[in-house]
Amino acid sequence: MNEIKAIEASQMKAELDNFKVGDTVKVHFTIVEGKTERIQIYEGLVIAMKNSGIGKTFTVRKNSYGVGVERVFPIHSPRIARVELVRPGRVRRAKLYYIRDKIGKAAKIKELIIKKSAKPKAAKESAPAENQA
Repeated sequence: MNEIKAIEASQMKAELDNFKVGDTVKVHFTIVEGKTERIQIYEGLVIAMKNSGIGKTFTVRKNSYGVGVERVFPIHSPRIARVELVRPGRVRRAKLYYIRDKIGKAAKIKELIIKKSAKPKAAKESAPAENQA
């Protein structure tokens, strides 16, 4: 059993956990056509993440010419070159399957606004002291 976990741990990618459900992402996926390889970009909304460990997958949904298309990607696949976060989303669900029934603006997810961290208090307090001297 430990040997299996060791093999799985060696094949896992750590850098692809920078997105979550509700985010709009661009998945750079390697396509093999005969002898040639190319990278195809698939952009859409992450509606689900399933499983854990080496078998973890995520589902991306997009509208292509008015038709909803979903694709399931394994996170730790060697064919995924990278996953680029386009727009963070603010959701309160783990699975967004209800988006399948929505059309147009109703299918939009609110954007997660990340506040910039405030300056440290020490810098603010020391500034007036310099002006008085």
